[in-house]
Amino acid sequence: MSNKKRIIFIINPISGTHSKEEIPALIDKIIDKERFDYQVIMTEYAGHAAEIARQAANDGVDAVVAVGGDGTVNEVARSVIHTQTAMGIIPCGSGNGLARHLCLPMETEKALAIINEFQIEAFDYGLINGQPFFCTCGMGFDAFISLKFAESGKRGPITYVENVLKEGLKYKPETYEIEDETGTKHYKAFLIACANASQYGNNAYIAPGATMKDGEMDVIVMEPFDVLDAPQIAADLFMKTLGNNSKIKTFRTRSLHIHRKAPGAIHYDGDPMMTDSDIDVHIEHLGINIVANPKISEDMSQPNQVLNAFSDFFNNINNVREDITQDIEKRGRRIQAINKVLLRKLRS
Repeated sequence: MSNKKRIIFIINPISGTHSKEEIPALIDKIIDKERFDYQVIMTEYAGHAAEIARQAANDGVDAVVAVGGDGTVNEVARSVIHTQTAMGIIPCGSGNGLARHLCLPMETEKALAIINEFQIEAFDYGLINGQPFFCTCGMGFDAFISLKFAESGKRGPITYVENVLKEGLKYKPETYEIEDETGTKHYKAFLIACANASQYGNNAYIAPGATMKDGEMDVIVMEPFDVLDAPQIAADLFMKTLGNNSKIKTFRTRSLHIHRKAPGAIHYDGDPMMTDSDIDVHIEHLGINIVANPKISEDMSQPNQVLNAFSDFFNNINNVREDITQDIEKRGRRIQAINKVLLRKLRS
């Protein structure tokens, strides 16, 4: 009987912005075949990754590796909680929030080398109204935007920016009653985020001090602010200094109950859901096993992290600008073509 570890790589071919065609060949080239028996499965529809991962956990597979974006990672993670099956991550998305928090390499070859190391560690995850989350959950503006983004039926940075700009001007902060073990507090808030990990993704640090091993979540209350405050809040997100902002209130707790005046949206790792006016959030301590980076601990500060954050931030801005420019150019060409047709008809 083989003593090799069994691994299933689940590849979402349509996640992120890059082709996954070369990844099976890279897996075959890099994975240590003396230590591992592996299988590669391509997802075929939404929810397929979760089905594969659940079956793998039931079969006692040693690890399921999510090859894709945050959606694929979350499907796999939700399916292996409280099992002996570990989750590995080959990040191929645009945000890669959990992978970045865990200091996993963004390059496929280096991420596969981490799988070869096969260092398994237990980490916390959270539940919001029964839904698992691994990085962040919340309510208020970010949940509202997640819902609008999902309803739009279109993906990509332009749609997201359009929603933020259009809806942000109309969004009205709500009043929340928050109860934890220290008592009850009332806040008028633009958003409330509960962070198991430090960031949303793209090195936007909503909770710079969060760790996935302490059995607690960082709760971030962003109070209402005006347009003049927005640039500083954005800079603080990427500089890991949000806690110093006067509009931000933070505390840590294992569980909390939130009451708001009316039903509305929440999100769990960016997935929106409508709920009633009562919301329960708590942390499940060390409830998921993950293939970790043995060279860097999750709360270790990397020397170039701030520079990398700014680099990613400006790259994202440039990508959005390029997408918008291309969209304008396409529309301009269409208008020119229509004008030519109209001119021909008028002349005839």
